[in-house]
Amino acid sequence: MILLAPEQHTDYELIDTGGFEKLERFGPYILSRPEPQAIWDKSLSEAEWEKRSNAVFKRDKNSQEKGQWIAKDGMPDKWVFQYRTNALHLRSKLALSSFKHVGVFPEQATNWDYIAKTLKQIPETKPSVLNLFAYTGIASLAAKASGADVTHVDSVKQVISWSRENMELSGLDNIRWVVEDALKFVQREVRRGNQYNGIILDPPAYGRGPDGEKWLLEESLNEILKLCALLLKKENFFFIINLYSLGFSALIVENLIKAHFGTQIHHEFGELFIPDSFGKNLPLGVFSRFSDQNV
Repeated sequence: MILLAPEQHTDYELIDTGGFEKLERFGPYILSRPEPQAIWDKSLSEAEWEKRSNAVFKRDKNSQEKGQWIAKDGMPDKWVFQYRTNALHLRSKLALSSFKHVGVFPEQATNWDYIAKTLKQIPETKPSVLNLFAYTGIASLAAKASGADVTHVDSVKQVISWSRENMELSGLDNIRWVVEDALKFVQREVRRGNQYNGIILDPPAYGRGPDGEKWLLEESLNEILKLCALLLKKENFFFIINLYSLGFSALIVENLIKAHFGTQIHHEFGELFIPDSFGKNLPLGVFSRFSDQNV
């Protein structure tokens, strides 16, 4: 089991964590928002957090997820985030949403790099990649920018529109957009006999499909992984799964991967984290990934 943190990049910084909150910089703006895993004390004072923050997310009293942003003068509702490496230059619209999210999960940068490196080694003209529960689509952009034919699946139409904006901001085109329940889509793809070189999953703990389909991680994860094993090609392949669900162990993911993809594959599994500027490591989910390429 390993711990993975993204390399530092200019448009993101985790400044401080603690008191069930995190203080982050996205481009020129600093945000304060809830973080249930940051159970320790803050390194900076409350006054310093208040001074530095351009916007603070306040939860509604009767909700664990929804709330509102309290923004200072000069803080825009929307702005652009850039992720630039030697292999990738991706641009994404960020926004202050009512669910505390802003449109990007910076800990996933280590997987964006993995996608780019793997696809560059696959000896096919246009490798096919399926991104499930794809949200605003930075992983889809990483795959598209690396030469893949990308199918992007999410159940929320507004999120698909956001993803399309990100594609255009990044100077890319021709991603296939699918507004559908991920499990239903995978079931149909298996019946059709389709297969993909790469599959990416980032399922939520719970959610709803466009027709009210209910998703509960612990009830449906085993089934969708079983189906993904049928969709993944037997050579020139990669697979990534991320889970952000409190109490969900990386060992559970390891057992599921071995059960459905075999014990002979060499896969990495463990936790994603980001260190704050004071050296406190914030856990941000468990993952597993593997490929038959030399990454």
